[in-house]
This record gives sequence, C-alpha cells and structure tokens, in this order.
Amino acid sequence: MREDSTEMTVPYSLSVIDSISFSHALTDKEKGHNKYRLFTLAIHTEDGASIEDKDTWVNCHFSLNGKGEYSNYAGTGRIRGRGNSSWLYYDKKPYKFKLDAKSKLLGMDKAKNWNLLSNYRDVTDMMNVYAFETAHWMGMPHTNHSRFVEVFLNGEYVGVYQLTEKVEIGKGRVDIDPKEGWLMSFDLDDGPSLSPGASDNFWSEVYSLPVCVKEPEEIEQQRLDSIKADFAQLERAVQEHDYAKVDSLMDIGSFISVLQLHEYLYNVEIDAPRSLYMFKDKGGKYIFGPVWDWDAAYCFDWDNWTVNHSYFGSYRNLIYGTDPCRGTGASYSINRFFLDMFGSKAFVERYQQAWANLSDSIFARNWEEVERYVHEMRKGAYQRDTNRWPLVKPDSWGVHYDVEEELQKMSTWLRKRKDYLDGVIASYPAEEKVVVGQPTVEYADGKVVVRLKVEYATGYVQSYRINLDPEKIEALLGGVPLALNPLNADGSVGRNTAAGQYGAWFDSRGDTNAWPSGHVYIEGNELYTWAFGCHPGNCSAGERHTVRMQYKRSSKSVTVEVAFTIV
Repeated sequence: MREDSTEMTVPYSLSVIDSISFSHALTDKEKGHNKYRLFTLAIHTEDGASIEDKDTWVNCHFSLNGKGEYSNYAGTGRIRGRGNSSWLYYDKKPYKFKLDAKSKLLGMDKAKNWNLLSNYRDVTDMMNVYAFETAHWMGMPHTNHSRFVEVFLNGEYVGVYQLTEKVEIGKGRVDIDPKEGWLMSFDLDDGPSLSPGASDNFWSEVYSLPVCVKEPEEIEQQRLDSIKADFAQLERAVQEHDYAKVDSLMDIGSFISVLQLHEYLYNVEIDAPRSLYMFKDKGGKYIFGPVWDWDAAYCFDWDNWTVNHSYFGSYRNLIYGTDPCRGTGASYSINRFFLDMFGSKAFVERYQQAWANLSDSIFARNWEEVERYVHEMRKGAYQRDTNRWPLVKPDSWGVHYDVEEELQKMSTWLRKRKDYLDGVIASYPAEEKVVVGQPTVEYADGKVVVRLKVEYATGYVQSYRINLDPEKIEALLGGVPLALNPLNADGSVGRNTAAGQYGAWFDSRGDTNAWPSGHVYIEGNELYTWAFGCHPGNCSAGERHTVRMQYKRSSKSVTVEVAFTIV
C-alpha cells in the first residue's frame, strides 16, 4: 500500500489468484516504528528471470510488508547482484536494487537505491549491525541504518537479509552539495591496480592510496586531477604531523572515530585498504564516513576464507600495534596515511581522550541494541535462515554453527577487547613533531634514539646533520669512546660502506650493505656529528627504516638507534 494512495499493484496473474484480501492501512500515528522487527520483502522478477551477475539489471516488482510498524510499500524497479567476495564465493547472494521512484522504506529516508546484505559469512547476522550502531553512537556522520527482512524471490524463500541504504550523495544519505562536493573511497578493488580501465580513480600523490571518486558519477579528468591535488594538501600535512594544518583540512574527530572503530572491531580491510569512505562538501573539510563492510572484522579466521565462517580469535591482536607511529606490535603494515598523525603529541592526546570518553559505554550500550534485534530474530527467523543456508564448521564432520554459541562468543570477545584496548591506547607514546632535516634526539635507558625525516627526492644532500651530545654519550660510556661501528639488524658489527670514517649504507633489512643495495646512510668523520640521507633510486615516500650505530669503550657500549622516515 503506498503511503499517499489507497491503490496497490498486485504483481500476479489474475488467472492464478483464488482471492484477495485487504487489511486496513494504519496511519503514521498508529504505527509502532519498531525498527528491530522482522519485515517481509517479496521480489518478483519480470518473467521469473534469474539474477545472474553484478552488471545486468533485471526488472522486478517489490512488495514490502511493514508489519504495522511502518507503511507497506509496493512498486517497481530493477535488481542485480552486488559485493565482491560475497558474490563470488558464497551461495547466499547479496543484491542491490533501484526503485523507479524515490520511496521511504521502513522509516528510512526516501531514495531509489538500496542494498540487501546477505551476511552469509556472519552466522549471527549482527556484525554490520553492531558496527553501524556503534558508529551512530560515536557520532559518525551519515551512518547506515539496519532493517532485517525475510526475502522471497519469485516465491522462493531465500533467507534473512539486512536492508540498508546505498552509500551515495543525497538527502538522508551523504547530504552534501552534489555539484561541488565529492564522495570518495580508499578501495583496492575500485582503485587503479584492480580497476585500471576506470576513469574515476587515481593513486594519491603522497601515500599512493588507491582512491576512487564515487560521486559525482560522471567526472572529467580535469576535475579528477583537481581532487587529487586537493587531497595531496591533506596528505602533506599528515606526513609532517602538522596537527593545526590537518585540523584545518580534515575533521579530525571523524578520523579518530574511524581509526578507533576499525581497531576495536579488528577490521583488517584497512590494510588493503577497502571500503573506507571520505567526503568533502563545498567549502568544507574532509570527513571520514560512512563506515561500511564489517564481515572481515571481529578477528576473522582467514584460513580457507572462501568457505570459512569462524570469527572471534584472539582479542589481543592489534592493527596499529602498541606504538602506532612505529608500528610496534602491529599485525599489519597499513598505509602510513592512517598512522603518521600518531607522530603528533596533540593528536595522540586527543585520540586517548576520545577513547576514554567512549570506554565506559561502548560495549554495553551497543550490545543492548544488538540484543533487541536478536530478540526478534529468535522468534523463528534465525531457524528459518539456518535451515535455508546451513553452515558447517571446518573439520567438524558435519557439525553446524550454533547461532547462540556464536552470539555468546561475539559478546565475550567485544567485552574483553574493549578492556584490553583501554590499557593499550592509554599507553600510546606521545611523540613530538619531527621536521624534515631536523632530527630529534632522546637519551634514555642506556641508549640514544634519533628520529628524523628525509626527502627521497633529495636523498643525497649533505646538509642534514645528526648532532649528538658528547657529554651525555661519555657519561653513559664512562669515558671517551674507543670505537664507533655500524650494526647489522641482528646486532652484529657491520662494515663501513659509506665514504666517511664512520657510518654505512643500510639496506631494506637494516643490514650494512653496498651503495647499490642501500636505502639510507649515515656518514661522518667526527664521533658526534654525522650526515644522513637516502638513496633516491631505492626509496619511496612512506618508507621507514631503523638502523643502529654503536659506541664502544672497553666492555661498555651505547647504541644509537636512528629511525628514518622517508617523505
């Protein structure tokens, strides 16, 4: 029943209908608006045509039963497949559909484009829900909504689906100026390497991120180049850990939120990266969101991933590590664009405060939301979906996954992970800004740590200097050093391959090596003042190298760690 009409289109041949009954249409005031309910969606394709792929649109009719909570809907449109691995490898297919007229479905804002997520890999059906609800609660902009529907395709029951909005520019979606704003994503699949023939993508200038401009859909090369140049301004500010500049170009709050949500839910898609959206409105800042795609999160077991449905491994795995700026303890080497701001003390402190503000409620509040959906699913939908799509545990001799067992695992994992991250995030080191060519030096715990940046394009320049304090070195050694040697990565003494009396070229592993294999170098004829640089033919922006020099005096030694960042 349409909201503005008493007419209903019936998508059946009259010759096969025994009778038709009509129920009284409720007014808006009479409706309950219980979003947690299970609704029913019937899809009838033209001539019963099957949905074969992600490219071919199939004409169809939709009948959506709002169960007295929302208005019913009946109308025409088109449908096709969607997704990447979920479409290729899994039996329960996800879909995208487009209505012929903008319509409000189950209380969500009017639009033509909608998604039906199959959640086939997720036995609980709640992983996207938890992520969306948490993102809403965190204040992330334009976050998707969730409605669960049981879908009948040409009369056949095909299971429980999550009905949600398409990520796009529009009222009730990403609500920005459609002409002068833009929506983009960092996505390997849609970027230049895996979609080389597309005219809407590019490698970002500084960090080589795979960028796809999702909207505007029709974009000229001149506009694409302009967006690339505009984004490069933000990249350079991030690379310099320039908090004030980054704050003027990007909504730092949304950046922190998306980083925290990915770490909390252990969504390793940030490594590729995939499905990371960002938008910019006319005259505005870059803003992260909406969040999307969480079936690779929750510590998914990637062994035999095309047939595996196991989640909730160790809650101690970390995407960014215990020291994100250095990547210490990290499970993945993600693009430095997402990590370099941890080189800013102001950013780290804001990040830590943001997590402290969330910590008390982030699990309990959002798990309560999940439980409301689960309560409705337990009334029969879980069983019907499981009967339609039974999933067998790997190496279990035919034992099926149990929904209640998986829900308990999910709850326990989320609670333990939150508690673990409390300590990890509170212990992030807050580093001061390092400027190109101006090293910072720390003397602590019997060693010396030097942090520096060097531009790969001018790597051989001899004007950069590391200046160490002789009094502090000699105090640590108990006198004047008798030797200064370069070290290999394993701590053994390496060979001097540089032109000066002291130093070496170091390769990508951190071992001393000859110039052709070298990435960075230290070189000097004085004990306490060294030149440094890199091999511009071997290095690229974003690389990091830690190399070591060692002072010796009798049985005592002092190691100098030199942490290079190539920009």
